[in-house]
Amino acid sequence: MQHIARKRFGQHFLSDGAIIDAIVDAIAPVPGQNVVEIGPGLAALTQPLVERLGALTVIELDRDLAQRLRARPQLTVIEADVLRVDFTTLVRGPEKIRVVGNLPYNISTPILFHLLQFVDLVQDQHFMLQKEVIDRMVAAPDTSDFSRLSVMLQWRYALEDVLFVPPESFEPPPRVDSAVVRMVPLATPPSINVALFSELVQVAFSQRRKLIRHTLGHWLETKNFAGSFDLQRRAQEIPVAEYVALVQQL
Repeated sequence: MQHIARKRFGQHFLSDGAIIDAIVDAIAPVPGQNVVEIGPGLAALTQPLVERLGALTVIELDRDLAQRLRARPQLTVIEADVLRVDFTTLVRGPEKIRVVGNLPYNISTPILFHLLQFVDLVQDQHFMLQKEVIDRMVAAPDTSDFSRLSVMLQWRYALEDVLFVPPESFEPPPRVDSAVVRMVPLATPPSINVALFSELVQVAFSQRRKLIRHTLGHWLETKNFAGSFDLQRRAQEIPVAEYVALVQQL
């Protein structure tokens, strides 16, 4: 029985064989590795992945799709909202997790932030996302795409846009271009208070057209900040390293 894509789950199923092969090659799975796939859908990526790995854990919210996936003995199926999954329960011994998936575009950013909680357990991540989102993830400072998302991910990951994916590679085709991003956790990340850092960055980008003295300046005053920081700039002009240094001073 054919599965009808459900809008409420943001379902667009990958169907281009050449693109699927290119994604799997970019992931380069090795037999025995602990790989978790988010949103396997109709198993377009799942099948070639499990052929190389031998076994695979998948997280699928759609009940009908989860039932289909359970018929494959090499899969461990977790029927759940990925935003509620505790990835610490998926670790096997000392081996780190590799996370992959064609993420639902309507909740891609919350998923990325959820996974930040478990970054110490992760070897790498490969995700299909809206091209516009990946442009913001990898953006350099002082560019129009540099954003809160850029800062919140770049302090902890090395990011690379590895593959462009056009709409016609999906069924049904989305109305946007897509791409695949590689996210590798930094081996020696800076030591920071992540909650405070998140608050700082959110305040800085809350009015991105204004100089940060109007936003971050007032916030720093409430924190009794006694150090020096150039507030005569806009949020997108400040490199990630400066945001990190500022929160370390706090």
